[in-house]
Amino acid sequence: MTPRRAGAVLAALLLTAAVAAASLRSTDERPTSPRATTIGQDSADLLLAARIKGDPDAPVTVLEASDFQCPYCRVFWQEVLPVLEREYISTGKIRFVFLNLPLPSLHENAPAAHEFAMCAAAQDRFWPIHDLLYEHQSAWAELDDASPYFFRLAGLAGLDLTALQECFEAGAVRQLIQEEVQLNVRSGVRSTPSFVIEGGLLVGAQPIEVWRPILDSLIAARTTPDD
Repeated sequence: MTPRRAGAVLAALLLTAAVAAASLRSTDERPTSPRATTIGQDSADLLLAARIKGDPDAPVTVLEASDFQCPYCRVFWQEVLPVLEREYISTGKIRFVFLNLPLPSLHENAPAAHEFAMCAAAQDRFWPIHDLLYEHQSAWAELDDASPYFFRLAGLAGLDLTALQECFEAGAVRQLIQEEVQLNVRSGVRSTPSFVIEGGLLVGAQPIEVWRPILDSLIAARTTPDD
């Protein structure tokens, strides 16, 4: 991936997520199946906003393309993300965005996990479920049907279980996830975890020692006053 191509991924992915979320607003205007759920406008807006951490005016944006069943994604969540939160996100230096890239050929339960998390995002509870999915990854990854386990996690996160079940069973967020996956692949982002950082692509669960010089240089370039 060239720097120009990688840099274009940010706008394209955010636009795709926003368009897919917006399409859910008109659910009640289209014929629906008896099992389909209706997601209101406020919840639809949260599908994207609920996956963003940090100051919207932060000088640097980081996009993570991730798979909830990927063990290396869990390593990033466990070892690197807490440091990024403490040093860069909470201090207003970066904005962090989670993007869906389930890889069912490698991880059979990943698509269901992502649908579950996005239904949680409709209740503005994406990040608690995000953390629980990674924390308990070993418990659900090899199950024949992980859905009952996901609903037990939902209880821990204080979700409205009726609304969650309606969203999950209707596949209300499936199109958004599929469009993000397709755009990731077309952009050359095909493995997890992968990170698009202001015109560059960082692949794999790299240690924080790799992250700091990249972020610090970008932040400095974007916050230094012009002469």
